[in-house]
Amino acid sequence: YARNMTSLQTQIEAFAFRSLLAHLRTRTDVQNIDVMNLAGFCRNCLAKWTLLGAQKVGYSMTYDDACEYVYGEPYATWKTKYQAKATPEQLEAFAAGAAGHAKHEALDMDKANSYASTTTAGVGLQ
Repeated sequence: YARNMTSLQTQIEAFAFRSLLAHLRTRTDVQNIDVMNLAGFCRNCLAKWTLLGAQKVGYSMTYDDACEYVYGEPYATWKTKYQAKATPEQLEAFAAGAAGHAKHEALDMDKANSYASTTTAGVGLQ
């Protein structure tokens, strides 16, 4: 059982992650700050974790690529279409909950940015 679990576990986790992304893409009414305030992470955290995962396996991608993968469109486009200005209450809750916000390992943004300057290819993930 354990010998076969690594590949199977990866497939199961990938399915769950893709399902989460699909759900978040349909819930454009849910603001990132609300997800952060409730769960301590948001779509941007998922993009950072995606970029970090790519870096760990040697896959070249930019933060913009990772955001596009998570959001299903360029982040700037998503923000223009769906992001509302945070209310004072949302900002207060955000500050109060900062201790519970997701922590991200250091990203090699220099590597991600150097990749951006050498290619115009999209994220390539399905």
